[in-house]
Amino acid sequence: MKKTCCILFVSMLFAGTLFAGNPLYRYRVMLADKQATTYSLSKPQEFLSQKALERRERQGLAVDSTDLPVSSAYLSRLEAEGVKVVGTSRWNNTALVETADTACMERVEALPFVTGVLKVWTSPDSIPPRDANRKKQVNPFRQEFKDYYGPAQNQVEMIEADKLHQAGFRGQGMTVAVIDGGFLNADAIPLLQNVKIEGTRNFVHPGWDVYAELDHGMSVLSCMAANHPYTLVGTAPEASYWLFCSEDPDCECLAEEDYWAQAVEYADSVGVDVVNTSLGYYAFDDRSRNYRYRDLDGRTSLMTRSASMAADKGMIVVCSAGNSGDKQWKKITPPADADHVLTVGAVDARGMNTTFSSVGYTADGRVKPDVMARGGHTALIRPNGRVSAANGTSFSAPVLCGGVACLWQACPQLTAKEIMELVRRSGDRFECPDNIFGYGIPSLWKAYLNANR
Repeated sequence: MKKTCCILFVSMLFAGTLFAGNPLYRYRVMLADKQATTYSLSKPQEFLSQKALERRERQGLAVDSTDLPVSSAYLSRLEAEGVKVVGTSRWNNTALVETADTACMERVEALPFVTGVLKVWTSPDSIPPRDANRKKQVNPFRQEFKDYYGPAQNQVEMIEADKLHQAGFRGQGMTVAVIDGGFLNADAIPLLQNVKIEGTRNFVHPGWDVYAELDHGMSVLSCMAANHPYTLVGTAPEASYWLFCSEDPDCECLAEEDYWAQAVEYADSVGVDVVNTSLGYYAFDDRSRNYRYRDLDGRTSLMTRSASMAADKGMIVVCSAGNSGDKQWKKITPPADADHVLTVGAVDARGMNTTFSSVGYTADGRVKPDVMARGGHTALIRPNGRVSAANGTSFSAPVLCGGVACLWQACPQLTAKEIMELVRRSGDRFECPDNIFGYGIPSLWKAYLNANR
């Protein structure tokens, strides 16, 4: 969705000039094959963790050629033409390269193993510095409420995740990745200090602190991971989390899809079970690259293709439908059009659809959104550490995502695709889906009972 996240900037008088001089450009380079790779399918432990391999083995999923890393010989040839390789996608067999000299891209495109190139990013004039005093805004005061889940009681009960919790399924042993724009102050907010963080990674600015970027991902995380009874408890309070940045706060560009693909592939490689992404794109700074309704076909967007492939690797992707329901676009935003993902729209506390929640169907007639969860006045944590509320499918997605992690914990014998279908079938509109509610509000407890008949 178009950025609605908040970031704190110091005075523009002190803005950085990271790209002073000639602009830099990034291109997506499509490669023909992996024939020159030094890796082998007979030794998958060289590029996938043991946890990732065990997840696939449980689901009967083989490692295939799409898992092999991009050919290092090809990457060396690209760099010999004067570009810098800044990222790769093994699933899509692409490289993301950077150069200040656009003329060298003609030489790159002429290489025999290159099938195409696409400009996906132009450097901004400057990037404002991140707030060095960000932690000072955190208020350690702890609020208390009458309900166990705090103000999240309704959103947890709506999908009956509370019943899974009462049965002992609170996310233990499950690993969730959050792919977002930043996790401002998540390392300093007292209500998040007991969250089990496995690691962090910034795919937009490698090496940069994810806790100093946008606050959006932190609020998303809190919908699942918060674990302070009578203040705020999320839908997967005992899961473990990876935090990844793929959203560029300084532009709206196709390269964000490349960063996202890198993030979901990394999530696969470290053994993540469930991915939440509350991001989506249909309009870019380069308007000629904007998506059209006919592009919502599950195949056009790189991000969409990657999201759909995740299930083939044994992961569940839960994504936001988008917040364009009351805008000119109205439709879901990629990757919400992907096959084999759970696309989540937003309802209010009464279960009524919110006006902003993006609608389906996909261009090829599939039901989207898949299901709904509370995204109207969703309880969450703000970057000052206080419990508050916000609107958006950005928050209905993690509310459901945490519950799905608990459901999978309760039903470890099922595959990723089986869990997703179980969730759809538990929707209160499963018999009569539409383009607004999809299959409706799911009952995760009903899904659990159905799986264990």
